[in-house]
Amino acid sequence: MTDGLCGLLLDFGGVLLATPFERLDHLERRVGLPAGTLAWRGPFAPAADPLWAELQAGRVDERDYWRRRAAEVGRLLGREWTLRDLVAEVFTGPGLGVRPEAEALVGDARAAGLATAILSNDLELFHGRAWMDRVGLLGRVDALVDGSVTGVRKPDPASYRLALDALGLDPAAVLFVDDQPANLAGATRAGLATEPFDVTDPPGSFHRVRRRLGL
Repeated sequence: MTDGLCGLLLDFGGVLLATPFERLDHLERRVGLPAGTLAWRGPFAPAADPLWAELQAGRVDERDYWRRRAAEVGRLLGREWTLRDLVAEVFTGPGLGVRPEAEALVGDARAAGLATAILSNDLELFHGRAWMDRVGLLGRVDALVDGSVTGVRKPDPASYRLALDALGLDPAAVLFVDDQPANLAGATRAGLATEPFDVTDPPGSFHRVRRRLGL
């Protein structure tokens, strides 16, 4: 362990779980849309996704972004779709979209004596309990704090405090990993060490996290 770090606090969607953008081909096959129908690619092609730019600018939140995308897919299929409908079709199949590198990171962190936790804004809202119960990784961390259950979401300082209380650690002892700049900025203000996660380069991102932790 380096820099006095003895805890690892991880975002879920994007960090431990692949983004829906990475699984759009899977979604198109699942629902019978021609390949390439879904052109929005978020951080993978930001210039071609104005709604993603609105999200990054703070004018749209993640829930609204994905609700709008779900409605778009529903219109293409000729039926009404909710956010949960979209997520259910995206995160199916072997592994359920959990990154294998994430499984390895959590296992190695725990083996090294690090406390581990997940801090998510929308886990149960997006996925539901039945899906969550199938994700073994969720049961292998020391704490899970979900804003859709607590009612407190990143970057609210209280969200980080809830996670720190669950871990029983001071902010400076915990490395927080997230793919959203606003959430990282909130963690910095709360006194946590931070490491940005680049969803367009998961291997490099996991390498940087491991290096920070001395794993």
